[in-house]
Amino acid sequence: MKTAQFIIKSLGTGLVALALATSATPLKAKAATFGDDAAFLQTYVPLIVLSDRAGQAKVAVSPAWQGRVMTSTAGGDAGLSFGWINRELIASGKIQPHINVFGGEDRFWLGPEGGQFSIFFAKGAKFELSDWFTPAAIDTIPYLVAKQSRSAATFQAAFALTNYSGTRFSVEVDREVKLLPAKRAAKMLGVKPGKDVRVVAYETVNRLTNAGKTPWEKRTGLLSVWILGMFNPSPATTIVVPIKSGPEAELGVQVTSDYFGSVPPERLVVRDSVLFFSGDGNYRSKIGINPKRSKAIVGSYDAANQVLTIVQFTQPEGVTDYVNSLWKIQDHPFGGDAANSYNDGPPAPGAKPLGPFYELESSSPAAALQPLQSLTHVHRTIHLSGPETSLEAVAQATLGVSLQEIQSAFGKR
Repeated sequence: MKTAQFIIKSLGTGLVALALATSATPLKAKAATFGDDAAFLQTYVPLIVLSDRAGQAKVAVSPAWQGRVMTSTAGGDAGLSFGWINRELIASGKIQPHINVFGGEDRFWLGPEGGQFSIFFAKGAKFELSDWFTPAAIDTIPYLVAKQSRSAATFQAAFALTNYSGTRFSVEVDREVKLLPAKRAAKMLGVKPGKDVRVVAYETVNRLTNAGKTPWEKRTGLLSVWILGMFNPSPATTIVVPIKSGPEAELGVQVTSDYFGSVPPERLVVRDSVLFFSGDGNYRSKIGINPKRSKAIVGSYDAANQVLTIVQFTQPEGVTDYVNSLWKIQDHPFGGDAANSYNDGPPAPGAKPLGPFYELESSSPAAALQPLQSLTHVHRTIHLSGPETSLEAVAQATLGVSLQEIQSAFGKR
């Protein structure tokens, strides 16, 4: 492949005076137009805007930030902008030491985050915030624009990473962002939305290649593709995750919910085949679904703006080795999640949140690759906006629950 002209080395250990929690000032979630967000972004970074022929379904992509989908809309320039964008950080022009939370509703990352095979902690570092650094290759480094058309763009990069155990990875990435036609979106949903529903659908095809001369093996650590989408929160937003029902002895726990301490029951409701998680941006919490429970789909419903969001992703049948990102030396480093969701909020009383925002995430299996072998992970995002009567059939077909069930999960809000 044609590679970008840079090599990124793993980041070293270091202490910083600025805490991650203070990297952004909290802003109230508010409806912003796609045109406003696109114009703002173009002031600071190059931007590729993909569009359908009618100019209604649009996707804004930043080559400067790894071919990241910053935001999208189903209503043209005057339509609602679905992605969360950190305007303050972007406008400052400053680079933060731990992570640059620029925002974006489909960003390319690699795992694992924690553990003995982490790529976020240098060898010998403590699993603490002060020693946690996002590799530049998935944070600040631009990716090469290899191909571009009205409805698609392809990005490429080549870099090196070293994990906590000292294993060095030579990596090549090919990432394609594709706007999907309405007929294709309907096929993926399994139901045709009503004529009064506006839709924007896109997917990212992410190929990870072992560009080195030695195999990637479990005993020295593996990488995985990790896609994270950041969206605007609201008090009326509920995240919905369908799960496979069955005994814990066979399928594992229904949900991992203790990443940042236990999630209160008024914020997480777990039922036999579905769970509901608050996406209000007011309480820092995270959940994870293991590959035996995951149905390769997560979603959310913003009742205030009548926006139903569906995220689908590839999940190979029967594969259960997923990297574990918990911040500790692990007994089961390949017992991680296939899907995650994060709700932002203050990390401590009186502290500032990163956003606020909420996230819908997916991961590929751990990539045990021979030299020049590749793994591909597809992550698809579909936003539907319209009357609840017209969105109802989509919610039932994809998430297996009604809009009323979603809105009543936490009672009156």
